[in-house]
Amino acid sequence: MSAIAMTSETTVSHAATHDTTRPFFSVRDMHAYYGESYIVQGVSLDIRKGEILALLGRNGAGKTSTLRTIARTDNPQMRQGEIWLDGLPVHQMKSFEAARAGIQLVPEDRRIIQGLTVEENIALAKVSPGNGWSLEQIYESFPRLAERRTQEGVTLSGGEQQMLAIARALARDLKLLLLDEPYEGLAPVIVQEIERILHSIKPMGITTIIVEQNAVAALKLADRAVILDTGEVVFAGTAKEVLDNAELRHEYLAI
Repeated sequence: MSAIAMTSETTVSHAATHDTTRPFFSVRDMHAYYGESYIVQGVSLDIRKGEILALLGRNGAGKTSTLRTIARTDNPQMRQGEIWLDGLPVHQMKSFEAARAGIQLVPEDRRIIQGLTVEENIALAKVSPGNGWSLEQIYESFPRLAERRTQEGVTLSGGEQQMLAIARALARDLKLLLLDEPYEGLAPVIVQEIERILHSIKPMGITTIIVEQNAVAALKLADRAVILDTGEVVFAGTAKEVLDNAELRHEYLAI
């Protein structure tokens, strides 16, 4: 670990000792594997309710694996550590239980269901128990989806499919939104619209972790940042600290 990362982590850890507020979401010493491949190596992080955290790093750093482990998917397999959401032990849950607890993963491929319209995709998500957004709330925040409600979901543009994937998460009882590469291949105007939506849900107490190769865009959106390198946390602090530290960005993000 470099002197840059060690200095940043020391500062953050020291500050944390003076903060008695329990984090809304926390990961403690999380280790996960694909078979015998050691992918997530002792990741720890804290997020307060309503914050946006940018989870960053180069390709292969373990970002997507960290999201998938938090969501309790079968792969990677978590073998050590704890995950807490609003006092609930997520590490003891299966994936469907974590989803019911309020953790919703929007994967990079979005997984829009073929053969279903926009509205049917959303309605199917609402079958899950909980207090998700109504169709009216969703269409008010996503006017593009309202215009295309009868169109088959897989025929939407990439940006509209991303909006639909986020809308499906909001249709469930959402507390923690996990976004994997939400901006990939999207026009700047669509990225701005997605950022508007993510800002609008912050006051509702919805917490977000965003993994994004466009690190600058993610940092400008986020409150806090965690940088991974080969499955380990090498920096944890504010997004502004990363934006202001050219040496840190060059070493770990190549920007």
